Amino acid sequence: MRLHLLLLLALCGAGTTAAELSYSLRGNWSICNGNGSLELPGAVPGCVHSALFQQGLIQDSYYRFNDLNYRWVSLDNWTYSKEFKIPFEISKWQKVNLILEGVDTVSKILFNEVTIGETDNMFNRYSFDITNVVRDVNSIELRFQSAVLYAAQQSKAHTRYQVPPDCPPLVQKGECHVNFVRKEQCSFSWDWGPSFPTQGIWKDVRIEAYNICHLNYFTFSPIYDKSAQEWNLEIESTFDVVSSKPVGGQVIVAIPKLQTQQTYSIELQPGKRIVELFVNISKNITVETWWPHGHGNQTGYNMTVLFELDGGLNIEKSAKVYFRTVELIEEPIKGSPGLSFYFKINGFPIFLKGSNWIPADSFQDRVTSELLRLLLQSVVDANMNTLRVWGGGIYEQDEFYELCDELGIMVWQDFMFACALYPTDQGFLDSVTAEVAYQIKRLKSHPSIIIWSGNNENEEALMMNWYHISFTDRPIYIKDYVTLYVKNIRELVLACGKMPDTIDLTNTC
Repeated sequence: MRLHLLLLLALCGAGTTAAELSYSLRGNWSICNGNGSLELPGAVPGCVHSALFQQGLIQDSYYRFNDLNYRWVSLDNWTYSKEFKIPFEISKWQKVNLILEGVDTVSKILFNEVTIGETDNMFNRYSFDITNVVRDVNSIELRFQSAVLYAAQQSKAHTRYQVPPDCPPLVQKGECHVNFVRKEQCSFSWDWGPSFPTQGIWKDVRIEAYNICHLNYFTFSPIYDKSAQEWNLEIESTFDVVSSKPVGGQVIVAIPKLQTQQTYSIELQPGKRIVELFVNISKNITVETWWPHGHGNQTGYNMTVLFELDGGLNIEKSAKVYFRTVELIEEPIKGSPGLSFYFKINGFPIFLKGSNWIPADSFQDRVTSELLRLLLQSVVDANMNTLRVWGGGIYEQDEFYELCDELGIMVWQDFMFACALYPTDQGFLDSVTAEVAYQIKRLKSHPSIIIWSGNNENEEALMMNWYHISFTDRPIYIKDYVTLYVKNIRELVLACGKMPDTIDLTNTC
């Protein structure tokens, strides 16, 4: 077994015990179907379709009518399992978590035969406390339920009224009720692509062990103060403090090329804690801004944030910071009843020219770094400057946005809702809330993202009555639309996209 052991943080004092250890469970897992008649090895990250193909049990899924021939794959309930030994002494750690960056989609998770949690959202990151069940030698199982069958069950349970569309057009030969599961919407078929509702672990899964405290999230937002004509940087860090007493220390923020170094004193109380830092960039320092392709350079600055805490605990984060402003200009147009709709980047009007970006492959484990760079470089070579990450696909991997930052490609970022109406029961809203808050925190530091968009064509579907809703029933669906996109997603964007003046530690963001 190949070990993926990473020492993440600096050493405690002069000793040799790391303050945090992370052990990746990437690599070979065992996969079996619902009745145990089929067992095979499979890679993580990966999916069942890829594992079957790699073992020669199915042909290329894209060949001829294999989307129909292999429909049985998506209708079965598969289990991923693995036995492993942790290569460090587990008893020395106060807190041990299982981190799942991406599970596709509906699963029950057992760790050493103890159920520790469930997943129902392909777009969320999951963390489970396994401190009391982890051992030196462990077993883990993810028991998946067919997303197709789950979606049908959820739709059937929604008895108050129908939430259309039930199924895609017959010509697409797809699956039904995709709007009831938080999964890549086009995986149930689309007008341009086949139906492959995958199951699997599509991103990293790992064990994290730590003492004293742990940095869960780190994100930042450059802010331009027009009145003072200077740049500032807001940094937000979220900690899990497992120490029984407060943890004090200092934070040093350094951006060498901007001649910026600032030190802050902090004290972390036990529990979940948020640290906000406000970094001022001297107006005497020239800050080069990030520009879209064709309008200037994509200048970025290396930043380090070092937390020096009690007990000799040092936590360091590095990031590249880009400075740019974005304005959406909607103003009256003389002689027209409508408003303008265009963007200014760094105060300069920019003409957006680009394309939709749909997932590069139905099977995400086949999307390599080389493929991403080829496609995105092709965007630049074709003199585009914008991509719209379409709401029927996925929130793209980190590397996609990093390449867009580097290449000067602006991103119109949809949330993953498309060509459908959606339920607004509390369980569905809770799942969406966790998804949206996580994705905003993950992505908001990228200068390439210039706008968050609620969905793809759903308002048009409602107002143009694609689904032949009776006039008397329309208020129900309008209310659902407002509940999901205005009262929930929009409020999360406002709360998470730009840090508020005060922080409620119980807030999702």
